[in-house]
Amino acid sequence: QVQLVESGGGLVQTGGSLRLSCVASGRTFSPYPMGWFRQAPGKEREFVAAISGGGSLTYYADSVKGRFTISRGSAKSAVYLQMNSLKPEDTAVYYCAAARGATLKLKHTEYDYWGQGTQVTVSS
Repeated sequence: QVQLVESGGGLVQTGGSLRLSCVASGRTFSPYPMGWFRQAPGKEREFVAAISGGGSLTYYADSVKGRFTISRGSAKSAVYLQMNSLKPEDTAVYYCAAARGATLKLKHTEYDYWGQGTQVTVSS
């Protein structure tokens, strides 16, 4: 079993930056592919970014490409989401997720473990 804990959310003005962190614990001897998703009120959960187990491959949603960066810590048990040039439409609860297997995962149904979420609010 893998436990994921996110942190780093908060309130920021348009154009500001935040860095989300997600630390994995438990059965983490294998570096899992990991991803970030977000869900705004009244909307479905949407993909934001994903990273491979080794950290060499990344993929982003078009809406965040060029503004957000996903990365892994040196021990591979942590994943980060650097968010720059934030917009009000980025407001959502952000979730960290981990998937068994080796390949990048882009759909939330492909992920096996989820964190509790962290709120990001961007004021206009």
